[in-house]
Amino acid sequence: MSLKDKTIITVAVTGAWPSKKDNPSIPLTPAEIAEDVYACWQAGAAIAHLHMRDDEGKGTMDVEKFKETARLIREKKDCDIILNFTTSGDLNATDETRQVHLKTLQPEMASYDCGSMNWGHNALFINHPNFLEALAKTMNENGVKPEIEIFDAGMIYNAMYYLKKGVLQGPQHFQFVLGAAGGTDATVENLVYLKGLIPEGSTWSALGTGKGHLPILFAAIAMGGHVRVGLEDNVFYAKNQLAENNAQLVARAARIIREFNKTPATPNEARQILGLKGGVTA
Repeated sequence: MSLKDKTIITVAVTGAWPSKKDNPSIPLTPAEIAEDVYACWQAGAAIAHLHMRDDEGKGTMDVEKFKETARLIREKKDCDIILNFTTSGDLNATDETRQVHLKTLQPEMASYDCGSMNWGHNALFINHPNFLEALAKTMNENGVKPEIEIFDAGMIYNAMYYLKKGVLQGPQHFQFVLGAAGGTDATVENLVYLKGLIPEGSTWSALGTGKGHLPILFAAIAMGGHVRVGLEDNVFYAKNQLAENNAQLVARAARIIREFNKTPATPNEARQILGLKGGVTA
């Protein structure tokens, strides 16, 4: 089976906001996150999108938390899952603390939120052009592949502008984040529209938050894209039924991919698809 028949599953295990009150299975400590990521890798995930929490359970960009978590994951037997670090895990973080962990640990991938937006009714998610150019420079210098997170169409045009300017390198990889507060709604029509805007030769993945999870999961696979699942985006398995854990969501995605006569990509297959260099974090 060729790489064209492989679908990458990214698992977003923690996020910055969900708590154990939302779902008791949310992993918060480095040890909990590492155990969860290992189970997700065994279930078919090729990429782990990682947020960190402080000792009170709040989102943090603490380099030591990233370092410890990465070490614990790499100590798991044969676990070669790709690590994808957030750069936006704390709304109080500075431009520097949002990227210092990339310079220190050099993960294979990291999020690149390509624009600013209102975050619900009482917060701003700021990604100033100066910060985006500095973040791209950090990623380029440290061999980190940007996962260009797209919350609305304008962010795609920003990414194409930075590609033309030479700030970002191609081919680009897009992660459509649909259903976030203040962003584009999680509908199949919106996914089709956004996918049609990205440059030819790009790779892409999609997620739908909450009730938009399954429609976007099915649509992305049907359209030939890759997928993201996990408790960061959706704490439920079905209506009024909490997910048992992240691995349950990964296992379902893997089953659906196989029903489409495709196969979940292994981490090394995902590296080939995305053009990664196989960086090491420890």
